[in-house]
Amino acid sequence: MGAHFNWSDKNHWSPRPEPCGICDKPTNLRSDRGKPAHKVCAETWTDQHTKPAGKS
Repeated sequence: MGAHFNWSDKNHWSPRPEPCGICDKPTNLRSDRGKPAHKVCAETWTDQHTKPAGKS
């Protein structure tokens, strides 16, 4: 099952677009850490870089 983030909180929005840290295209969205990122890019990155439970 893939990552699904809830970015409905206003803290995930910035009035100034900046390059996404993953795909480099402009985005107004911000991650939980305040970094520019599209929600879909962040979810895909997390899926690709998270080990399944019980795996080392």
